Amino acid sequence: MVQSVDGGMLARMLIHASASLNVEKQKINELNVFPVPDGDTGTNMSLTIGTAAAELQKKQPGSVGETTAINASAMLRGARGNSGVILSLIFRGFSRAMKDKESMDGIDLADGLNAGVHAAYKAVMKPAEGTVLTVSRLAGERAGRAAEENTSIEYVLESAILRAEEALADTVEQNPVLKKAGVVDAGGMGFVIILKGMLDELRGIAAPVEGADQEVKEKADFAAQSLEEITFTFDTVFIVRKNGKDVDLDPFREYLNSIGDSLVIGEDDEAFKVHVHTDIPGSALNEAQKYGTLELAKIENMRTQAEDLAAGRQAQSTDDLDAVEAELEAGSAPSKRYGFVAVAAGEGLAKVFHDLGVDGVISGGQTMNPSTEDILKEIKKTPAEVVYVLPNNKNIIMAAQQCVDLAEGKQVVVLQAKTVPQGISAMIAVDLDAEPETNTAAMEEAMESVTTMEITYAARTTTFDGQEIREGDYLALVDNQLFATEQDLNALLDRLAQEASRRGGEFINVFYGEGVEEDAAQAALDRFQTACPEAELTLLRGAQPVYHYLISVE
Repeated sequence: MVQSVDGGMLARMLIHASASLNVEKQKINELNVFPVPDGDTGTNMSLTIGTAAAELQKKQPGSVGETTAINASAMLRGARGNSGVILSLIFRGFSRAMKDKESMDGIDLADGLNAGVHAAYKAVMKPAEGTVLTVSRLAGERAGRAAEENTSIEYVLESAILRAEEALADTVEQNPVLKKAGVVDAGGMGFVIILKGMLDELRGIAAPVEGADQEVKEKADFAAQSLEEITFTFDTVFIVRKNGKDVDLDPFREYLNSIGDSLVIGEDDEAFKVHVHTDIPGSALNEAQKYGTLELAKIENMRTQAEDLAAGRQAQSTDDLDAVEAELEAGSAPSKRYGFVAVAAGEGLAKVFHDLGVDGVISGGQTMNPSTEDILKEIKKTPAEVVYVLPNNKNIIMAAQQCVDLAEGKQVVVLQAKTVPQGISAMIAVDLDAEPETNTAAMEEAMESVTTMEITYAARTTTFDGQEIREGDYLALVDNQLFATEQDLNALLDRLAQEASRRGGEFINVFYGEGVEEDAAQAALDRFQTACPEAELTLLRGAQPVYHYLISVE
């Protein structure tokens, strides 16, 4: 049996674990008990550890301490959803236990696992049993006993996996919701897959590759690709330092779209980076200098690259330039006391938040949970001393909370906004002249006064809380709890309207989602008007995905 590993082997084990989780992520997603389309557990965990795997591949660390530090830092910033945050917490605690270690044996592994579990339990406000926390805790306990029997890392890891699998199977009995659905915990399964992926690498088993057959086919067909399929010759990338913070890039976007395709522009307050395919890269660079000072550029001929690859040669590339391109995330110096960052999906909802004074809106929510790094970038860009973060989704709150200690030089306040209507109510309650404590209290009070109603659809057939749910049924949620299911959308709207009346709704806002016609949305509003004739009603286009309607009742 393998006795110990160095940092390089541990890095390969973690990269293998990421690949294993990526292949199994949909299987994990399907374990989610509630059938609403969501930022699923498997996807969130895979994206979280995938960020670390990419970083480990780039840096190739030597010692175990260095490997675990890189892994923990990347996972913290890449954490998505509650499951991803908990996973990052486990590996952060693991990293602290491995600090300054050159190699790792079974005793070290056990110590690291248990330190990680302790860190995760300490950070979670109300730890629930029958979850990834339980699975990891019992795996860590078994690892500790195994290390007393045999200090081989292979033996300890194998022992931990066997106990983790037993604990995973038992989550059905520990969690009433899982027991009703007859499934094991999704996060726990993800953790087991990670441990098994690490052991497979240790034993020399090849890592799984998602879509491997398709990738081979693409390589085989590359030589047959016609050069005529390349519309524009030059792949052009450059960075420009802006002339000022209020530079409007819309005219530049229009110009680049007129001379090329595949356009992507990323920017912050200080600079912007452009990627475009064009036949006249010089013109693109000349035009760019109207907006600032050109700092870096790379231009690659895609036709000659294709010819080289087709002939079996290595294509020429400007890799040296890639090595010096740093990600643009320069923070803005505070110019005001309060700033606000919100998460919302849909251009209509984003506009509402901007109109209420939110500085930055991160695109995300049910269909894709933003990472800690995504939220942190927006916080850094906000030129304020105190930055309020409105997650507007219960599965994003933990990721946002990790930013509190990462945003140097700024005070970050993460509100427990679990829905978009709660976030909107919080912004309405803001008093820019008040002290932070007063503002926070007022915003929290406003969030508590609003009832959130949502209409979506069932992503699969299941039984939940005693109700039979069929794929495609309309689902109504009230304050994130299942309220009713119907095959008739209008019938469901009527039931929600009656519930709004029962709750004495005086102010009702109806946000209609993408794909909902305005006439249909107006008819939905009329149903609430009929049920609540004294209420003040507003109809707004939210353009949110997945959810046909978001309704706030106060």
